[in-house]
Amino acid sequence: MKTKIKSGDTVYVTTGKDKGKIGKVLKLLKDKNRVIVEKVNVVKRHSKPTQQSPTGGIVEKELSINISNVMLIDPESNGPTRAGYKVSDKGKKVRISKKSGEEI
Repeated sequence: MKTKIKSGDTVYVTTGKDKGKIGKVLKLLKDKNRVIVEKVNVVKRHSKPTQQSPTGGIVEKELSINISNVMLIDPESNGPTRAGYKVSDKGKKVRISKKSGEEI
């Protein structure tokens, strides 16, 4: 599925327990239609000591959320916005903010 959100974008969480939080997209899982957002949907996992982490213990990590539950942040107003496409002066297809018309 084609998505307008890319890795590294700043997004706003619209629903769920972390509603209202803003974070950066760390990873995009296109085949599952999900994204992993920094400091959103954080859970604690208990890990045994291994060679990579000899101490083990409780590790906090971000789990994925559905891509429909996030919106891009408008660069002008810093609020949530939908994204669209426009052909720039140089002939390249770029993403724009529907709210302000600015390039994302």
